Amino acid sequence: MFANESTLPESRRLALVACSVHDTPENFGVASTALESPHSRERCLALRAGIRHGWWGEETWCRFLADVDVDVRREVATRLARRRDLTPAAIGVLIATLADHDALTVDAAAFALGELESPVAVAELCRVAQNHEDARCRESAIAALGAIGDPQSLDTVLSALDDKAPVRRRAIVALSNFEGPRVDAALLAALDDRDWQVRAAATQLGD
Repeated sequence: MFANESTLPESRRLALVACSVHDTPENFGVASTALESPHSRERCLALRAGIRHGWWGEETWCRFLADVDVDVRREVATRLARRRDLTPAAIGVLIATLADHDALTVDAAAFALGELESPVAVAELCRVAQNHEDARCRESAIAALGAIGDPQSLDTVLSALDDKAPVRRRAIVALSNFEGPRVDAALLAALDDRDWQVRAAATQLGD
């Protein structure tokens, strides 16, 4: 639920939904104006319209990764997971979002960095995986590290096998992108994990 969604006029919401459908100069103008709206819902809808039509450049995305509203920051991080043309500067801003105080924003940023398979994000993803207080963030960071598959993150992925069950399951899946005797030993030990889904994932990888 968006903090300001209840006060957003229905006419504005419908106008912005229409912006996502039709790429016209008029709709571009509507969406551009909405980026400055005090309503987080309106800014999010404008950003969605822009991603569909390619209206916004990296400066806009980086700006809204630092938006005052968590809903907007989550929206941007989620949308950037679909981009494959981000510059190192933009990826750096996305990496910085891993330090956001909102757990779901961190979760979205970690997911995006995994989708982008960005090796420069490994150190910060390891930090999140090892230290974040929210298990959802640790799980997303482990998934991203598995997608990237950097050998330097293996210790972090292996240490996640001592975490909560969802994180352990994610770590088993992540190990599919690593190899070596330590990985083999970890998969063997996971066959006796107390969580059946961890055991099932380890069995599947061992087949």
